[in-house]
Amino acid sequence: MQKTIQLKLSPREASDRTFIQQQIAASENIDLASVTGFTILKHSIDARSRQPWFNLKVNAFINEPYQQRELQSFSFKDVNKADKKVIVIGAGPAGLFAALQLIENGIQPIVLERGKDVKSRRRDLAAMNKEGIVNAESNYCFGEGGAGTYSDGKLYTRSNKRGDIDRILNLFVRFGAEEKILYEAHPHIGTNKLPKIITAMRDQIIDCGGKVLFDQKVVDFIIESHTLKGVITQDGSRLEAEATILATGHSARDIFHLLHKKNILIEAKPFALGVRAEHPQSLIDTAQYKCDTRGEYLPPASYSLVQQVHNIGVFSFCMCPGGIIAPAATAPNEIVVNGWSPSKRNNPYANSGIVVQVQLADVIKNSKSSDTDPLALLNFQQEVEHKAFQLGGGALKAPAQRMVDFCTNKVSSNLPDCSYLPGISSANLGEVLPSFINRALQKAFVEFGKKMKGYYTNDAVLVATESRTSSPVRVPRDTITLEHPQVKNLYPCGEGAGYAGGIVSAAMDGERVARNITQKMVTG
Repeated sequence: MQKTIQLKLSPREASDRTFIQQQIAASENIDLASVTGFTILKHSIDARSRQPWFNLKVNAFINEPYQQRELQSFSFKDVNKADKKVIVIGAGPAGLFAALQLIENGIQPIVLERGKDVKSRRRDLAAMNKEGIVNAESNYCFGEGGAGTYSDGKLYTRSNKRGDIDRILNLFVRFGAEEKILYEAHPHIGTNKLPKIITAMRDQIIDCGGKVLFDQKVVDFIIESHTLKGVITQDGSRLEAEATILATGHSARDIFHLLHKKNILIEAKPFALGVRAEHPQSLIDTAQYKCDTRGEYLPPASYSLVQQVHNIGVFSFCMCPGGIIAPAATAPNEIVVNGWSPSKRNNPYANSGIVVQVQLADVIKNSKSSDTDPLALLNFQQEVEHKAFQLGGGALKAPAQRMVDFCTNKVSSNLPDCSYLPGISSANLGEVLPSFINRALQKAFVEFGKKMKGYYTNDAVLVATESRTSSPVRVPRDTITLEHPQVKNLYPCGEGAGYAGGIVSAAMDGERVARNITQKMVTG
């Protein structure tokens, strides 16, 4: 028989499969030989007490042959001769998963990516880190796989109402991810492993007859009688299809400007802006695990913090244990930072965005922006990034300040070592951040220090700016059809359109849009 069993184990015990089988036998009062194997269903860490514990939920095989975990199967069809075609703008998670769903539904996707393939992107990322050179079409945000490919690969989401999370995770495993992402409480692939997985997805699309075209930046839409017929790319190519999925990501500012120029409805959308805080990983481990050293059986510790300051939310974002701060600018003369971790999370630093909610009313109050301007928050975001570039001193050097110095309005006389490879410059971040964000962060860091021992320290460095948390623009769509309310056959999708907040939620949104398009094509 098979039986679901809950176990509470020490970190060392949880790493020993033989010990786990012994605990299964003990819990069922049976001989060890009766336990033929087990599959982990859920795996999480409880670090609330002095002794961290692993909570395991396992499916135990008792007196019957052990069977490997049964993965979901997928039926990818040959769409070489499909009579229906859909253009997918953007090869990030929303675009790729939309394309795979279309193939399953017998529709040919034509994926247009403004950037390069995942392998070629590496050279441009190296130029950013080593020389401070930004390729506006190939960077941490643009290129095959989108922003997620080289910015960590976290797969945790609370968006279970948006789609089938298990299906998305199983697809990742289908293309090369480790099975542990199916049961870990906070699944993570790692930036070092994502490129191979993304390449496998692209190969699947092409093998089935779909198209994936790189260096194909969309510069115009072909619209007739309020219906989108196709697109025009930078090289003058005209491509037409029955529908177009707009999955360009949160940083495709040119697309937002194009939509606005063509009087296609878009809206300002709240986002969050702040800094990336970096601590020694050992400090975070000590604070979270309540021990002097983490040991070999515990993973690098993470944290999640939130604080209300004068009715404004301040919170940690995209926390990266054992991670690196990366330059995420998409144009010259701007500083944007993000974080990522390799699969082992074995770097000596822990970093996290610490950001403040930004509403349109906040920007109007602190600038000359109009509440009718759909690009008001985008322009606000861009202005802060330009200030950071000026204060950093060029070549993608980022302005930085020790945490306590920042909160006490003191320019740091020196800075600690930092994982941000282009380098950091000591600066007064109050000259970069708008005053309402600066004040909220200062108060929040002090409060975070009360919640988490050792967090508020000058051993931590703050690097500006963490500004691409989400899109500052929403491209509206019908809640049922998911079609744009003004332009037929245009389907806004994913994080860039304002309907997702990470890899998994973007992937689910891509699938959802693809299913809706299929239904419309079938029913007419």
